[in-house]
Amino acid sequence: MPEVISPVTAALAAYARSHHSEPPRHLGTRYNSLGTFLPEPGNTIVCHLVPGSETERALVAARSAYLAMPEAGQLAFTPVSSLHMTLFQGILECRRMPPYWPADIAPDTPIERMTELFRHRLEVVARPPAFSVRVVAALPTGLVVEGAGRDDQRAMQLWRDRFADLLGYRHPDHDGYVFHITFAYMISWLDDAVLPAWQEMLGENLAHITRSAAVLELRPPAFCSFADMNHFEELLVFGPSGN
Repeated sequence: MPEVISPVTAALAAYARSHHSEPPRHLGTRYNSLGTFLPEPGNTIVCHLVPGSETERALVAARSAYLAMPEAGQLAFTPVSSLHMTLFQGILECRRMPPYWPADIAPDTPIERMTELFRHRLEVVARPPAFSVRVVAALPTGLVVEGAGRDDQRAMQLWRDRFADLLGYRHPDHDGYVFHITFAYMISWLDDAVLPAWQEMLGENLAHITRSAAVLELRPPAFCSFADMNHFEELLVFGPSGN
């Protein structure tokens, strides 16, 4: 029988070299061409994986499959210990203007001071309901996730709205933000010829994750600081896990 080749989705085709005339957006600022992460201090609100959980095992296995691809050298992989789902984007040293920065705080305020101010503001947040999360797609850079049901999706948006109100800014994609778990960043785009192999790998790993971890085991949302993409230090934890 002839070999069955997985059709390439539009989401994967977006990573093809033929679709881009410019290098990946964060290359040279977040990481370099060797895959080394560069200083990019800031803060954020994330849910880390539960250590030792079936979710962690399933995602580490998926990440290993990515690393086994011949083109793995075209990606900068984050450490397993840093794997997380971002619930609300914080601020970055290199992005100091509204709507990515609170309008009521001077744009030259040091990041360390911003983190202190944010932590103080967030200590009074009213905790929305818990939520559950599931994986819905796999991309070369990681996993797309969403609330497991409509109530979970509403709860996640409520968390985001309350954080935005307390911190004083909303990104342009605030209402349509695509939740995700990053495995890696693109150093260079993929040749079109390798996309079918990537499609097959991604499909296999998505199926494995949905079987092994239909609902992801995540730690409670936490306000974190970071110096780069290697580690996100939890400073303030907001409540029970979203599971």
